[in-house]
Amino acid sequence: MAFVEPITLSLRGVTLAPLALHHEAGLRAAAADGELWQLRVTSVPEPEHTRRYIEDALAMREAGNRFAFAVIDSASGQMLGSSSYHDILPAVKRVEIGYTWYAKSVQRSHVNSTCKLLMMTHAFEVLGCHVVGWRTDNFNFASQAAIERLGAKKDGIIRGHALRRDGTIRDTVMYSLRSGEWPEAKAQLLYVLDKPH
Repeated sequence: MAFVEPITLSLRGVTLAPLALHHEAGLRAAAADGELWQLRVTSVPEPEHTRRYIEDALAMREAGNRFAFAVIDSASGQMLGSSSYHDILPAVKRVEIGYTWYAKSVQRSHVNSTCKLLMMTHAFEVLGCHVVGWRTDNFNFASQAAIERLGAKKDGIIRGHALRRDGTIRDTVMYSLRSGEWPEAKAQLLYVLDKPH
């Protein structure tokens, strides 16, 4: 039995469904909203590589180290992006949340906070995780700020850690949130989501 079993999560007009091949066209359209694949600090697939992106995610699910979700507008069924649990470590009850990206038109909306609330609630309250982690490019300042807003603590920087799509080598900023910190982080997330915009 896999640590992360297939599940669909839904809240506040956002649905997270297990990523599947039938999401290819919708995922391609979401990535095209803002030509997100041109950002050097993200993992968004180029349109012609969308199917391979999904196939790679499914292979990683089969291996037990990543579980990718399609992010969908519950009302319209429109694909908004994708997010994943990855670097899944059942022995120490730890997952990371990453491979996250959204169509430009829903960035800085309630979508990311809602997805994080769904994924963190599932990780801590259903999977029983002790720690949820994040990692991001040292130059992805928007991502770092978003992770810090969740209440995650910066663990440090791994230098010379991974290749970017342009072939340069990135430093990776690591973050984590422990289960004991989750109640306060959850309260803050709910506060942010409930406050009028």
